[in-house]
Amino acid sequence: MTVRPLPLPHPGTPPLTSASSFLAWQARRQWGVLVVAILLGVVTFLAQAVTPYAMGHALDEGLELGLSRELLTWAGLMLAAGIVQVVASGFGHRYDVENWLRAAFSVSQLVGDKVSRSGDAVTENIPTGEVVATVASDSGRIGEFFFNAARFIGSVVAYIAVAILMLSTSLTLGIIVAVGLPAVAAILGLLVKPLQARQTAQREASGRLTTLGADTVSGLRILRGIGGEAVFTDRYRAQSQRVRAAAVRVATTQSYLDALQVLLPGLFVALVLWLAAQQAITGEITPGQLVTFYGYAAFLTWPLQNLTQTLQITTRAVVSVRKVITVLKVEPATASDPATAAAPTPGAVLRDVTTGVTLEPGRIVALVSQNPDESAEVATRMGRFNDDAEADALVLLGDTPLRDLDKSALRDRVVVAEATSHLFSGALRDELDVRDRAGDDEIHAALVVSDAQDVLDSTPGGLTGELPEKGRSLSGGQRQRVALARALLTEAEHLILIEPTSAVDAHTEARIAERLVAARAGRSTLIVTASPLVLDHVDEVLVLRDDAVIARATHRELLMGVGEAHDHYRSVVGRSLAEEPAHQTTSSDEPSQEVTR
Repeated sequence: MTVRPLPLPHPGTPPLTSASSFLAWQARRQWGVLVVAILLGVVTFLAQAVTPYAMGHALDEGLELGLSRELLTWAGLMLAAGIVQVVASGFGHRYDVENWLRAAFSVSQLVGDKVSRSGDAVTENIPTGEVVATVASDSGRIGEFFFNAARFIGSVVAYIAVAILMLSTSLTLGIIVAVGLPAVAAILGLLVKPLQARQTAQREASGRLTTLGADTVSGLRILRGIGGEAVFTDRYRAQSQRVRAAAVRVATTQSYLDALQVLLPGLFVALVLWLAAQQAITGEITPGQLVTFYGYAAFLTWPLQNLTQTLQITTRAVVSVRKVITVLKVEPATASDPATAAAPTPGAVLRDVTTGVTLEPGRIVALVSQNPDESAEVATRMGRFNDDAEADALVLLGDTPLRDLDKSALRDRVVVAEATSHLFSGALRDELDVRDRAGDDEIHAALVVSDAQDVLDSTPGGLTGELPEKGRSLSGGQRQRVALARALLTEAEHLILIEPTSAVDAHTEARIAERLVAARAGRSTLIVTASPLVLDHVDEVLVLRDDAVIARATHRELLMGVGEAHDHYRSVVGRSLAEEPAHQTTSSDEPSQEVTR
């Protein structure tokens, strides 16, 4: 058995104009497996359709000639049809499952790639719960559509073949069967549209419930602090009841459809059997043909059920595809167009033209602002996170605007570590070495620089130990130090750190500052901070006010200097010094303790 490697090297670019075009595109992507599954489905149903035909002839031969060669021939044909059916259905099921998995994983990868490339643009346009539900449930429903494709086409082919055989035997019964079953299917189809509407409403309500639940769980500590658990519990309960009510409406329509799936075909079989019995009594058809017609009438209820199931599956798939298309239509915050300029040679200067913030090769620089949001905005802009928002603020690497460079290549050279420490579940090693190229010695060295050896010691299994979701087993200071070690291990040409020590005590901060400067010696580093413990170690401090650098010098020169810029700097740093005692008394070992100066 050939195992298909996942993820796919390239999931492709689907059309986003309609659900039907998306499904057709996905069918072309897996056409080989789909064709094999359809052929096996057709063979399975045709083998099943042969059985009533052979049984009728065997009965007539047995009644007329007794145990004869002809009877044995028809019996052998029935046995062969059964064997073919078993073999074809067995292999067909394997290919049906493969179709399901290929489609489901392909859709999941498309959504995953879109989310990873779109950044914050996804969550700004679509609730997080909707995105999660797209991968968790919608991809599976789309896969179910392809799983059912072979069964549906096989049913259609078998129905046509049986209708032709019945018309050739008895025109009246053949017409009844050929016309009656589509009429039954049309009646059942009347319930599909309201079912689709109710399924859509349930899907949207379920997505909102998932979003509300995720928000509540992620903010549970804050809710407890302000006593808001009851309010959010009531909101979740109310939304849960809406989902339940929507599910009941779907189940009600579904129950009508399921009941009619049994009732209408049963009435149809009874009608065909009664008419065939009347013709057998009058001698228009033989007893064997009566058995054949009954067998076909009973057999055709299976394709009919497959048809109605296909309507339901297709309805769910269309609803899911529309949700997937909504996610895939989100425009990334940074364009994914091909690069229009060659990458500058290593050692190029990174410069924010608007403010004058410059990061030269081999220099460790700090950026200080009275407004932390202002300095953080400059830092993130130098990492190119939103082309539209940064359209009027030019950032150059060498002489080339960042927006003209290949984004993936830029990410290798410029790394921005934001103030909020985002950790993921998984092995500690994978959390630290995100580029999968660091050895144990390098990882340990980064942990020493970030003063995070205690995290390694406290994690069962060390580097191979598992961190829970969002690193919730760690304190706020520990999470920040792990994030700093992770940033250092990228070995970026230009490393930008936003408040990398805001959640640690003063003694730890002093150690980190000294080791950080030594570890990044000879490489460009920008640290956004107002902490004197860090500022005293960097090569140069840039003072930012009103989107402009008003002074640049060492920390001590700025403290000792005379002038408005120096007075402004002393006021900013002095405020940080005034807050230092409270900062020093805070323990970074308290679980989930977040300290912000």
